[in-house]
Amino acid sequence: DNHYDTISAFIKSMRGSDPDAAVYYLARMLEAGEDPVFIARRIMICASEDVGNADPNAIMVAVNCSLACERIGMPESQIILAQAAEYVATAPKSNTAVNSVMDARREVQRSGSLPIPSYLQDAHYKGAQALGRGLGYMYAHDYENHYAGQPMLPEALQDTRFYYPSGNGYERTIRKHMADITGDPAYLEPENKLPSLKKGQSGE
Repeated sequence: DNHYDTISAFIKSMRGSDPDAAVYYLARMLEAGEDPVFIARRIMICASEDVGNADPNAIMVAVNCSLACERIGMPESQIILAQAAEYVATAPKSNTAVNSVMDARREVQRSGSLPIPSYLQDAHYKGAQALGRGLGYMYAHDYENHYAGQPMLPEALQDTRFYYPSGNGYERTIRKHMADITGDPAYLEPENKLPSLKKGQSGE
């Protein structure tokens, strides 16, 4: 179906950092009468799935594009869509948000609902402390770099990592920051050595 082929080509062009192809396939969809709000939704998905924290502004650009399209309508929405598509296409790329949530969901499916550490459990109600809830919680802002180093995952998953920041864009800053505060050199490993890198997860 040409509708699905064109939207697929549009998304792959943004993912592939080709703004010319992205705006071309955008124009084809507009000429075919595609709903601008539908196109804006695809830009939002791409901004998170294929750019993510490499440029956190991408999702904000995409969301504002969608809101503007809803309020303005055509023909002016074509300009807003082009701006957002070109922003996402030229932004640094990372699919770590996809990888991390998929890895985490696989772990939940595998291990079930493991016990949450008692010091992380809700302790706002009367009698909670008597049950051991909230005891020993280390308030991050009381520590150097606002990082206490207290384990947050269930005990059985203490050494598990789901999020591996890429070396692209703002995620370079994230990698250095996390290495600095945690002392974990794995955050600075070359990207090709990170276990959570996967290719072609998306069906788009």
